[in-house]
Amino acid sequence: MKPVPFAEALRVWLKIGLLSFGGPAGQIALMHRLLVEEKGWISETRFLHALNYCMLLPGPEAQQLATYVGWLLHRTLGGIVAGVLFVLPGFLLITAIAVAYVLYGELHWMQGLLFGMQAATLAIVVEAVMRVGRKALRHPALYALAAAAFVAIFAFGVPFPLIVAAAGLIGLAGHRLAPRVFRVGKPQDGAAADDPVPEHARPSTAWTLRVLFAGAALWGLPVLLLLLSLGAGHVFTQEAVFFSKMAVVTFGGAYAVLAYMTQQAVDRHGWLAPGEMVQGLALAETTPGPLILVLTYVGFLAAWREPGTLPPLLSGVLGASLSTWVSFVPCFLWIFLGAPYMERLRGNAWLSAALTGITAAVVGVILNLSVWFALHVLFADVDTRTVVGMRLPVPQPESLDPAALLLGAAAMIALLRLHLNLILVLAASAALGLAHRLATT
Repeated sequence: MKPVPFAEALRVWLKIGLLSFGGPAGQIALMHRLLVEEKGWISETRFLHALNYCMLLPGPEAQQLATYVGWLLHRTLGGIVAGVLFVLPGFLLITAIAVAYVLYGELHWMQGLLFGMQAATLAIVVEAVMRVGRKALRHPALYALAAAAFVAIFAFGVPFPLIVAAAGLIGLAGHRLAPRVFRVGKPQDGAAADDPVPEHARPSTAWTLRVLFAGAALWGLPVLLLLLSLGAGHVFTQEAVFFSKMAVVTFGGAYAVLAYMTQQAVDRHGWLAPGEMVQGLALAETTPGPLILVLTYVGFLAAWREPGTLPPLLSGVLGASLSTWVSFVPCFLWIFLGAPYMERLRGNAWLSAALTGITAAVVGVILNLSVWFALHVLFADVDTRTVVGMRLPVPQPESLDPAALLLGAAAMIALLRLHLNLILVLAASAALGLAHRLATT
């Protein structure tokens, strides 16, 4: 990897944080476009190696991927900056929207801006699937593996960890039976996949112990202090414990855990009404940052409704901050603990073969996320039907949103054919979305 000025990296991470719309598919697409295609800071092979590791972890894979790359480029500070900036804009925006919601109700102008940017993100998602697929799938067998992963998760709802495990085992078998298929190829972009591991990326027992101690202090100590000072029944303690548990079970990304979060927040704790949870999910899908940031909205409303002796708005902001903190501190812990060992194993032939299989499966998973995202952007109503044992999302044709379709198509032409600037396209889409929303309300 070539040296990258920290100030330049800071600007790029902030840009990614502000533009990371579209859920994990759009966010991975954006990072691939900026970090691999435009900047060339990290090779295709190394990018996919990091992505594969992040896909295995609990928590938002895109945020962890940003942390991983930031750590590779600029050590621990780089990882912290990249990971925080990936989350911070979305956190601030969702908190501000939650404040506006409890004070004023619906904000049509904000919904219009977000609608336009969400429709434009379709183009980024499509571009990502095409680019990553072309470079990761170098053999018909890998195309078949990607297709199988897509069908498994899209039609049969196979849990993502099982897909990853199966793909890894296929890669291991392929290393012995068809080594040419499952051998990591040399990248074509000049950024060598077999770059020497940076000195700071070499694992050590001292580093592992320091990370474990810091993680325990930053993650566990606030939860313990809340439990001892406020008691188990206080809303802050309940949020800290609940979202800490969520941080270690969210395998497969946000989509895999949103139903569980909804059930717990609405039915068990009674923090939100069902309609408010739906609105929170829509906010998380249309604002930058990980989809799991819906927890910020949940944490705000829960604490706002049970403020105790605090002013309700202050209680809400503290609840949103606490929920976000205990959910994302573990994401940094997983990266700083495991990434050095992943870098050490990067040249291992058996691991490379397993990760080649996992990479092919991840392309299928990204395609699944892309289809899911496109269906819910373009159609207001998407039903689920069972056909020959398959559970398929079926959009209602009459619920097609012509404005979303036109905006998405225009963004695709602008980005894929005319190669216009990404920020310009998103800004234009936001303006058109705002004009549409104001004209129809």
